Amino acid sequence: MVNQVVYEAFEAVVVEVVFVIHRLSIRTRSRVEFQNITRAVQEAVDSSHIESGVCYLFVPHTTAAVTLNEQADPSVVEDITEQLEAIVPQHGNYRHSEGNSPAHIKSSLFGSSEVVLVDDGRLVLGTWQGIFFCEFDGPRSRSLLVKIVPDNH
Repeated sequence: MVNQVVYEAFEAVVVEVVFVIHRLSIRTRSRVEFQNITRAVQEAVDSSHIESGVCYLFVPHTTAAVTLNEQADPSVVEDITEQLEAIVPQHGNYRHSEGNSPAHIKSSLFGSSEVVLVDDGRLVLGTWQGIFFCEFDGPRSRSLLVKIVPDNH
């Protein structure tokens, strides 16, 4: 009897993740509000299984924004909110007919995007830093896009 060796060939398909996009739904309760969304963004990174790369945050609204700032002491957000009202008061001499010019100005001051590095599957943030969704024309149902792109090694 001859021993027969059978070789099976398997075609390995390697799928390279180019990027992952998550849409976070955010419900605001106040006209001006800063919501700490750090945990939700980290959960998006966790579900992407991307260990090293870049996390892009984008707010597709003209009266909302995203920013990085201190999350340990809530009085920081209170101070920011108070000073924004002093700089851009709700009832000023505005031309925009919808009545939400202050929201447009405030969102322009903060910006609609942020970039955060990802290392070891974790957002790279300073000790006290958090990610905040900034509402300036609420209450509203809003969204924030989170795009996680792996390093190209």
